[in-house]
Amino acid sequence: MKTFLLALLVFLALPVSAQLATTASSGTLRVLDKITGRTQDIRFDLGQTHSIGLLAITMSECRYPSYNQSGDAYALLTIVYNNNIVPIFRGWMIASSPALNALDHPRYDVWILRCSSE
Repeated sequence: MKTFLLALLVFLALPVSAQLATTASSGTLRVLDKITGRTQDIRFDLGQTHSIGLLAITMSECRYPSYNQSGDAYALLTIVYNNNIVPIFRGWMIASSPALNALDHPRYDVWILRCSSE
């Protein structure tokens, strides 16, 4: 019972705006090839896969705060390296904190820039 009450208090203490997110129809990622130093900004529609070098990146969802479309975007990504069956990354990336849940790869860095509903 104490755990439930604590969880309820934490939930009620959050501002309403922190709880509301809008799913966008597309998003933009930046990919850095650490060997060549080249970056690419790539626009994804939801569910779309792009191949960049030896990476295949799929964006399943892209969300942003409902009150601010240019706010903190976060995207659900699946990244496969060299046609491997097992992804090297599957999870949420957050634009304001790319290192929080980052792709750990010796050659590539990937991060979300923004979501859009265009």
